[in-house]
Amino acid sequence: MRLACLAVLLSFCAPLAGAFEIEESRQYPANGSVTLRILSTADADVFEPIIEAFQDQNPAIAITYDVASSAQVMTALYDEGAQYDLAISSAMDLQTKLANDGLAQTYVSDATALLPGWAKWRDQIFAFTQEPAVLVLNAQAFTGLALPKNREDLIALLRDHADVFDGRIGTYDVRVSGLGYLFATQDSRNTESFWRLTEVMGRLNTRLYCCSGDMITDVARGELVLAYNVLGSYARSRLADTPGLLVVEMDDFVSVMLRSALIPKTAKAPGEAGLMIDFLAGMNTRPALAEQTGLPPVAPSTKEDESVIRPIRLGPGLLVFLDTMRRETFLRSWTSSIEQE
Repeated sequence: MRLACLAVLLSFCAPLAGAFEIEESRQYPANGSVTLRILSTADADVFEPIIEAFQDQNPAIAITYDVASSAQVMTALYDEGAQYDLAISSAMDLQTKLANDGLAQTYVSDATALLPGWAKWRDQIFAFTQEPAVLVLNAQAFTGLALPKNREDLIALLRDHADVFDGRIGTYDVRVSGLGYLFATQDSRNTESFWRLTEVMGRLNTRLYCCSGDMITDVARGELVLAYNVLGSYARSRLADTPGLLVVEMDDFVSVMLRSALIPKTAKAPGEAGLMIDFLAGMNTRPALAEQTGLPPVAPSTKEDESVIRPIRLGPGLLVFLDTMRRETFLRSWTSSIEQE
């Protein structure tokens, strides 16, 4: 599966021989005749409370919820024209690519009108969470070590304590993970420290992952001392039942991903998809549900110009690093830095 994901990320516009791959599928039956088909990168366990709350309000709508990686979502919709009514993804750049290339439907409602301008694009992509990239640390392994407050601190810490961190750092394999690629390219825009940090991590035999959940699990087990650029929403949801985890938001800047939804051109139930978008757009009015899922909703009062918080903006700026030449150059530089011999 991971090789397929890599092929998609490197050249997702080229047709692939095999069909896209689904990691998990769940069915939520109802008495009505309409089924809302959702393709999503969000873990089924995380999203299930949202589906159940939505069906409480819309008991006639059955739901099929398929989970796939962000790269596989792109394969399904861009390459294969798979028929889904709603696409939910953490990879904002790939969602933008779908909309920009005419593969998303326009949707306007009272609920979407209330979203701040930075949380939607062309009335086709709608953000419903704000999720920061954070450091996740193993508290026991950090006994006697100063917690890094920013990336310069982190670089110094890794250099000064190579014996502690060698082979015990985790981060995304950006060749596989669409979200990892998004966070990495945004880091490279925000700080000159990015490439120095990547090189230091490469010298320390950093372990590469597809997903935040796997990194968090390995930090909790003690197999990793720290994981870099993990989704804060997933990390914080594990704090209550996983003692020994520390979550750090660095004070030089915090990249904030907007998880978004769009209605594909192939949708057979666009009306029902619109109802789900309305429901998601109103997550800030359902604090209990947001707490249950661990997904922080879009807050209309969030300021884009805060010095530390850096929401990644929806829009054509995200397409820059999807340009074939730019992407290949970035991945080549990243690979040579992180996979040192």
